[in-house]
Amino acid sequence: MIDKHWASAADAVADISDGSSLAVGGFGLSGNPIALIEALLAQGTKDLSVVSNNCGVDDWGLGVLLAAQRIRKMTSSYVGENREFERQFLSGELELELTPQGTLAEKLRAGGSGIAAFFTQTGVGTQVAEGGLPRRYAPDGSVAVASPVKDVRTFDNGQGPREYLLEEAITTDFSLVHALAGDRHGNLVFNKAARNFNPLAAMAGRICIAQVEELVEPGELDPDRIHLPGVFVHRVVEVGRDIPKRIERRTVATEGS
Repeated sequence: MIDKHWASAADAVADISDGSSLAVGGFGLSGNPIALIEALLAQGTKDLSVVSNNCGVDDWGLGVLLAAQRIRKMTSSYVGENREFERQFLSGELELELTPQGTLAEKLRAGGSGIAAFFTQTGVGTQVAEGGLPRRYAPDGSVAVASPVKDVRTFDNGQGPREYLLEEAITTDFSLVHALAGDRHGNLVFNKAARNFNPLAAMAGRICIAQVEELVEPGELDPDRIHLPGVFVHRVVEVGRDIPKRIERRTVATEGS
């Protein structure tokens, strides 16, 4: 059987070249593949097109690549926690394809499942379907690139005719994900909120690189616990249980509450 274990994050991302497309796991700051992101930052890769639910914060997650101006385009559903993201987008330095969250999840899943496109009711009657959403601004503040009009068709879903718009699936050159545990064959187990986008991002990458907190031998994972089979995973890097994890908004109860 194939041993997919790689010695280091730096080795695992070494062939990600300038201009590559990436699907990156994480939900807020949960499940960010920070060791792989920092290795990519260290090697200087730039002009990246990244698909991820969000872009981290100013100094964590994908935010570190953004701050170094290594990202050319983001495809995301939520971008509200990063001031540098706002600055780069409004100044025309960054392209943004803003996508409804459920649609983004399905675009990644469809890409990993060999489905070219699908129809959804999400976005019907809005600029998501009608086009014109700014994707890139010009330096003078005008819209340099806008979203296109999408194909809308009518289907009878059993409750009468409804309009649906066509969304194309997403596949990327690479995917970077974080898992709680994995084995040498690439089978992965995710923890709580980290399970939201990590499995979907993993599926969409032609080469999936997973950082795992614990690497075990084949057969040690309970088959019923495996969230993503190793067929989708190509490289596994062990980063340890002590890898730093950030809390996006720390909330502490007041005394007596």
